[in-house]
Amino acid sequence: MSENKKNVCEELKRNLKNVRFETLCKAANIFGFEFKGGKGSHRIFVKSGVREMLNFQNVDGKAKPYQVKQFLKVVEKYKLLENE
Repeated sequence: MSENKKNVCEELKRNLKNVRFETLCKAANIFGFEFKGGKGSHRIFVKSGVREMLNFQNVDGKAKPYQVKQFLKVVEKYKLLENE
C-alpha cells in the first residue's frame, strides 16, 4: 500500500468489497488515527479533531465494505486529504 494519502483512498475506492482488514487498519494509521483497542475481531481507531470513532471488524482477513465506506466518508468530511 502506498504511503500517499490520495493513493490510499483511490486504492480503497477501487474495490470496496475486497479490502484486506490489515490494509484498512494501515490506512487509518496513515491518516493519523490511533489504535485504541477493541475486543475479538474489532479494532477501534480515534483521531484528535474527529468526532467519529472508527470501528473495523476482521471477517476472514477482510474488512466489511460498509466500514471502508465509513472510513472514506470521515476522510472526506474532515478534509483529511487536504492536510497532505
